[in-house]
Amino acid sequence: MPDQDRIVAIGLLTQRDVFALGHDLSRVYPIDEVPCFGSLLCAIDDADRAFHRARDARQLANPVQPSATSLA
Repeated sequence: MPDQDRIVAIGLLTQRDVFALGHDLSRVYPIDEVPCFGSLLCAIDDADRAFHRARDARQLANPVQPSATSLA
């Protein structure tokens, strides 16, 4: 995924927050009060946890070996 298309933040902002942040926000997608937004946040959290579990499992399976340098 190209860097410019990555999602870097999801948040609930008031209109005042959006005005205060101004041009610092590259894109804003307004939503109405819908029950599925909570499900979306849960799905993102689940995906993040799965990503970290998989990364941790890879690191446990392939631990980094300390270098064999001597201090002689």
